Amino acid sequence: MAGHDAHRTRQWLTSTAVPAAALLLLGAGAVARFGWPTAGASTSIWTIGLVLTGAPTVFRTLRNALAGRFAADLVAALAIIGAVWLAQPVAGLGIVLMQTGGEALERFAEGRASDAVRALEEAAPRTAHRIDGTRLDDITADAIRVADVLLVRPGELMPCDAIVVDGRSHVDVSRLTGEPLPVVATPGTRLMSGTVNGEGTLTVRAVATAGESQYAHIVALVASAQASKARLQRLADRYAVWFTPFTLVVCAIVFAVTHDPVRVLAVLVVATPGPLILATPIAFIGGINLAAQRHIIVRTGDALERLAGVTTVVFDKTGTLTIGRPAVHRVVAAPGLTENDVLRAAGAVEQASSHLLARTVVDAATERGIALPAARQVIESAGRGVTGQVEGRSVCVGARSFVLEQYPGIAAELGALDHADGLEAYVAIDGRAAGVLEYADRLRPELHDATAHLARLGLTDTVLLSGDRAANARSVAVAAGIEQVAGDLMPEDKVDAVRRLVSEGRGVLMVGDGTNDAPALSAATVGIALAGHGGGITAEAADVVVLTDDLRSVPEVIGIGRRTMRIARQSIRVGLGLSGLAMVLAAVGLIAPAVGAVLQEIIDVAVIVNALRARRPGPSSGKQRVSKWPRNASVPRVRTLHDPASGVSRHL
Repeated sequence: MAGHDAHRTRQWLTSTAVPAAALLLLGAGAVARFGWPTAGASTSIWTIGLVLTGAPTVFRTLRNALAGRFAADLVAALAIIGAVWLAQPVAGLGIVLMQTGGEALERFAEGRASDAVRALEEAAPRTAHRIDGTRLDDITADAIRVADVLLVRPGELMPCDAIVVDGRSHVDVSRLTGEPLPVVATPGTRLMSGTVNGEGTLTVRAVATAGESQYAHIVALVASAQASKARLQRLADRYAVWFTPFTLVVCAIVFAVTHDPVRVLAVLVVATPGPLILATPIAFIGGINLAAQRHIIVRTGDALERLAGVTTVVFDKTGTLTIGRPAVHRVVAAPGLTENDVLRAAGAVEQASSHLLARTVVDAATERGIALPAARQVIESAGRGVTGQVEGRSVCVGARSFVLEQYPGIAAELGALDHADGLEAYVAIDGRAAGVLEYADRLRPELHDATAHLARLGLTDTVLLSGDRAANARSVAVAAGIEQVAGDLMPEDKVDAVRRLVSEGRGVLMVGDGTNDAPALSAATVGIALAGHGGGITAEAADVVVLTDDLRSVPEVIGIGRRTMRIARQSIRVGLGLSGLAMVLAAVGLIAPAVGAVLQEIIDVAVIVNALRARRPGPSSGKQRVSKWPRNASVPRVRTLHDPASGVSRHL
């Protein structure tokens, strides 16, 4: 990381050295003009300074021209050459200052480059524990071979794709698949590299080497997606396509009529495209700063321009449209008991549990205002369930198999409880079936505000891509008003879907929050990472990073991008109009080269002042008020979803 920071520092110092030197030499020449005893000292300082600072700029521009890349810099380079040839060093240094200063500002606006691939590689599983008979050897992940038997301890990353041969645990797969609920790992379960083992120790058999496993595949996908994303042509160069030839034609006409090279130089000086070179980076810096005030990090000016051109918004599901953490969705009580009775008993014993879902039961009871009594004699079976004594009554909470182990005779009672398929916990009190706790992910409370704001921006073409089960993805899409949806996707499937949309000529915005989203974020026209809880690798792969856990920031930053580009284009057009007027005055001999340089700087200042408006909030950059969406609103149950045979993912 330090090496990358040092490289960026060197780049910044290099880009600022020339404009700083030009400004210093202009000042030194001015001092010499009025205080130096030797006549002509100021002219010598200016001339030497022009040659030293102008040569690198001219050389780079001519090299690009010979390679067929004609940009806004060409007129400036010709003006610098003309200033040297005609001994007009003040005009030449003014052009060097404008030209290189604009480039420095543009580089500053580019911000920090993404280190997504490096971050992914650093976060990859590094070690493994190989079982060799009765011996346990610590090896590097790269040394794993197919069919090796490995031990994975609680909290460790799965070092490669493997199949469980012994043990039981819950495995967090959300980094790779987006599935919010942990996978129950038992013998025969296939697990992917990069997933996180929960509370139990697992013995697994490798089915692929680390370099051929799913995590390594994600690293390769991110690298490929970033390499294939074409860099936008500079906005200034797009305007220069017609302004540069126009300027050269005017110069040719002036020389043909007057045969006065000084007048031609004056035309070149006032035509030097300061508005083209300065307007965009100044506006970009303003837009980036405004976004930062909203806790949104826009990495580059390119990202702002791409945001302005977005036509299609693609969402991940888990952690993006939903909270990403399951909660108690419904409580089913046995006859004779109330929901609060079941939740009170279950919450009491779950207070002492370390299970991933125990906290949600306690939270659900607290939100209902239920005071939870203390539990005694609590015994937990890791990953399966918990038992305890609550106010003299025996309470058991856990998987159906766990409850039946404690009370084999209540199978019929458990089966009679009306509940939906999915993740649930069964509750028994004093040896009788008491109820079922159903879990579900929750929609973000600001979801409807965010989608409404997108609609006001004209962005109604929305897509949901999820690694979660297709039925769950469809139910969330219905709740969010998204018509195009696909589920059961691996990271490479998301990349393919995003690339297909981009190939159709759409400006594709991808919004995600997990490692499994990183390749798709890189492949999209612009990627936004929701990093309210850290972000990590996903943030590194994204063009825009939202630091607050608020989906409304997505339409907000799109509005900032659109306004920034509108101001940049306005500044360019007004500046070029003023430059055109000055060209006419220079062509008829009313403006000398040195005066033209001063006039051009005045035009540049006007452009900068206008571009700085991008720093201030516009009418569409304010936060939208949160509607009264229930705080714990859960994803609608799949059984109530009307799923037409044609499907809603047909456009993908």
